[in-house]
Amino acid sequence: MNARKTLRQAEPVRYSRLLAVAAERGTETVTNDDVAGPIDSSDEWIRQRTGIVTRRRATADVDVLDLAEAASRKALDAAGLVGADIDAVILSTITYFHQTPSAAAVLADRLGATPAAAYDISAACAGYAYGIGQADALVRSGAARNVLVIGAEKLSDIIDPTDRSISFLLGDGAGAAVVGPSDAPGIGPTVWGSDGSKSQAIRQTHSLQELAADGTLGMPTLRQDGQTVFKWASFQMAPIAAKAMAEAGVEPDDIQVFVPHQANMRIIDQMVKQLKLPESVVVARDIADSGNTSAASIPLATERLLSEGSARPGDLALQIGFGAGLVYAAQVVVLP
Repeated sequence: MNARKTLRQAEPVRYSRLLAVAAERGTETVTNDDVAGPIDSSDEWIRQRTGIVTRRRATADVDVLDLAEAASRKALDAAGLVGADIDAVILSTITYFHQTPSAAAVLADRLGATPAAAYDISAACAGYAYGIGQADALVRSGAARNVLVIGAEKLSDIIDPTDRSISFLLGDGAGAAVVGPSDAPGIGPTVWGSDGSKSQAIRQTHSLQELAADGTLGMPTLRQDGQTVFKWASFQMAPIAAKAMAEAGVEPDDIQVFVPHQANMRIIDQMVKQLKLPESVVVARDIADSGNTSAASIPLATERLLSEGSARPGDLALQIGFGAGLVYAAQVVVLP
């Protein structure tokens, strides 16, 4: 009887890092005055409550895959790679309206990345940080060498102009990052989780099944319980970010850049205060000009800081995403 052969496993890699981050924004600038009328509001009220001055939205002929493709091509170029160099594509979005096939598989084909593994993530505003955590694990386990992570949203497709709870906040865009092997630690442990008991705090108005049964309902749109989300994000997410720093073996004084999900300027300010970040820390405030772009907000904000020179390659950045689910994920990364 032949002895059972020992299985061969992939050779692990000790470290991973971000090789590049890139972004694609909607080309239309939508002001507060443009959205204030239908919700009986004003530019002043929106600025005071959210910190948003404008939001960027895509034109009608551009869909979420177009945004994702544009950001991905920029990220590949910045990393000195082509599609064929990518072993896995992870796309986070809530605005791709096909249950199957996945947006990631279509995107991989557009980029020339076939036969890369490809799958979508539904983690809303935490989706990009979820994807970075998974890419880190794939690279270090030896399951993939280079992983493309994208957060992409065309939220203007699912807004109700008369909704005062969330629609006026939302913008369109995509951010992409390439994760690959490294000689030194470049991505700290991911601290992530969920709280489904608050699943209705950010929700869609009705399901596709309900729409099929009653065509008068129209396309589902988003709603949120603002106070519930504000309190949760402002006071429960700072401890998650602090845990991500602790898991990475760093302290607030070591952090040079803070990139939270761009949900609301008041939430950002509250998190900075609770984390006791030094005044020298560069804080992403992309929401002022881009609005809330859900899964795209962290890479969009990161790319902006790097392109404007506010952040530099090699800086230690604390990033945290949080949103519908409710879900969250945070990690410390070395900027590319």
